[in-house]
Amino acid sequence: MKRLIFAVPLIVMAISGVARQKQLTMEDAMINARGTLAPQNLSQIQFIYGTEDYVYAKRQGNEVVWTSGSFKRPAHDFLTLGQLNAKLRAGSLDTAKAMPFIQFNQGREWIVMLNGSKVALDPATGRARTLLEASVAARGVAEESGAGYVAYVDGHNLFVSRSGAVKQVTTDGSEDIVYASTVHREEFGITKGTFWSNNGKILAFYRMDQSMVTDYPIIDWTSRPAKNVNIKYPMAGDKSHEVTVGVYHAETGKLVYLKTGEPAEQYLTNIAWSPDDKYIYIAVLNRGQDHLKLNQYDAVTGDFVKTLFEEKDEKYVEPLVPMLFLKNDPGKFIWQSNRDGWNHLYLYDVNGKMLKQLTSGSWEVLEVKGFDAKGGRLFYVSTEDSPVTRNLYVLNLSSGKSARLTKGSGVHNTQVSSSGNTVIDNFSNVEQPRIVQLLETGSGKEKTLLTAANPLAGYAMANSTIFTFKSKTGDDLYGSLYKPEGFEPGKKYPVIVYWYGGSHAQLVLNSWNAGAGDYWFRYMAERGYVVLTIDTRGSDNRGRAFEQSMFRRVGDVQMEDMLSAVDYLKALPYADTSRMGLFGWSFGGFDTVDFMVSHPGIFKAAVAGGPVINWQFYEVMYTERYMDTPQENPEGYAATYLSNKADQLKGKLLLIHGLQDPVVVQQHSVDFVKKAVDKGVQVDYMIYPGHEHNVTGKDRTHLYQKVTDYFIQNLN
Repeated sequence: MKRLIFAVPLIVMAISGVARQKQLTMEDAMINARGTLAPQNLSQIQFIYGTEDYVYAKRQGNEVVWTSGSFKRPAHDFLTLGQLNAKLRAGSLDTAKAMPFIQFNQGREWIVMLNGSKVALDPATGRARTLLEASVAARGVAEESGAGYVAYVDGHNLFVSRSGAVKQVTTDGSEDIVYASTVHREEFGITKGTFWSNNGKILAFYRMDQSMVTDYPIIDWTSRPAKNVNIKYPMAGDKSHEVTVGVYHAETGKLVYLKTGEPAEQYLTNIAWSPDDKYIYIAVLNRGQDHLKLNQYDAVTGDFVKTLFEEKDEKYVEPLVPMLFLKNDPGKFIWQSNRDGWNHLYLYDVNGKMLKQLTSGSWEVLEVKGFDAKGGRLFYVSTEDSPVTRNLYVLNLSSGKSARLTKGSGVHNTQVSSSGNTVIDNFSNVEQPRIVQLLETGSGKEKTLLTAANPLAGYAMANSTIFTFKSKTGDDLYGSLYKPEGFEPGKKYPVIVYWYGGSHAQLVLNSWNAGAGDYWFRYMAERGYVVLTIDTRGSDNRGRAFEQSMFRRVGDVQMEDMLSAVDYLKALPYADTSRMGLFGWSFGGFDTVDFMVSHPGIFKAAVAGGPVINWQFYEVMYTERYMDTPQENPEGYAATYLSNKADQLKGKLLLIHGLQDPVVVQQHSVDFVKKAVDKGVQVDYMIYPGHEHNVTGKDRTHLYQKVTDYFIQNLN
């Protein structure tokens, strides 16, 4: 009898405990997911160059203090704001009002972002120097060299300065002639337009002539009246811009241009300097993107020296990473290629002879982290364990043997010390929000610095399940599934599917929140939905054949794989496949509209954000890689022109577009709406003024509330 008396309060407590569990708000899902509800972390953690010591920023009361430690030493205060300001004053520099961001791992000097300027501080001598003045650092293009030179763009022209002396390098810069900026629409791994030599005294830079590219109107709605702002947007099959590479010798003032030859419409990518700064190497890719030449040029004369090797593919070649010279042998370099079907590392000599393939297997090398201090070991990240995991490996260049360094199934984001002896491992999987550890690469010993608690422990939800299902060709396709909160066996729940399906994107990872940056999937599961995310064929990190399967008919394999996903959902006893919603953005927006008009009636409602509707409206570099030109592949373009299928739409469709989108221009969604009107088909349309291809900031919450309301309205 006493047991029953004591049991009743326990049951009441359990029930009330469930009742007290919170639900995410939309602001939680979209904003706080990256803030107060993100897993605890060691802010800005990094190595101190030349040591095995780590350092991170830690708040202590109202002050931020840099904290340091190592395998042998526990964490301790390393640098306070007062100590930093004392060093800055000693170096005759301004002081900081709050602790600034500092890079301790770039060299023996600390790099300090100070009141808009970039400052180098030598902690050993106390000497300080300004690398970039605030006025220059604020420019879109500004890069300093190791020799104290600074390259920047002003009034469309390129300038180089040092110690207050400024030299104007170019004089013909304009809206049409663009210097020292990214080119080729930032494809082929291009992220910048200036490339200092190893000694910091010679600058290679891009020059882009886009005068022949048709102007495209983007409307600025903030002025009265609204005004047109033209951008240069080369559409598939049309005239593209022409790029050359200039070389400026800062000590002599000599300027030459590399003789990259004809045709002018080619892609100059993966720029690299030789260790002795005598040569520049460029991966030259034809506009058809099926023939690559790795070319060598003389940095003094600009003359073409030789082609080291060529790569060809019947579909396309996509160079993404420059050659990497060995640390202890300037006559050899490492090249990344997927020529055997998977992205791997190859060792070459400077004459273009392949010495050996360094890695191999049905998995991808994703990133090279660099060498150890002696240059005998190379660190890299790969998917060898699983396509949904990331692990750090070390390769012995002499023996050719690799070893995995990180432990535990999940995603390891790693940093390697300058010696190569220690690794900072920031790890998570779907069950573990974050563990930060130190790893000794020689002994394999571990030291845990942080084990983050579940930031959603007080919320009513469960983690996702990662699983595989088969495509019609037998490929394993990965999915992530959230079950509804309060799941009851025997009950049917509505379904939402999110996807992308295009290249250079992978949605499903064995990391916290299954790789998603926000908590919206969990938000919808809390409200009674089965939420599924999938990676179809065409998506990233699954090998060349997996991605190239969409060549010349983008969308076809994605539609097939979505049908396989629907079959998977139909086999789930709790999924109500008569009430399903589909959601995708950009390429995923294209896929969403494509599925709704190609397989009408399967999904009751869909949302397509920033969707490609007609690939003839999309940019040259990306489109022609996967579709060839409209002149070469008219059938493929016609088959993927979704507006022509608008009359096949069944169910509800919401199109969303950023009004200033320079990536997938608004003409895409407008074209579909016009065809829908012509054919008497009802569609819904939402614009976001002031936003480009992605809706960010506080308006992102508004966007996802709009999407949520649309599904609730049409699926419940």
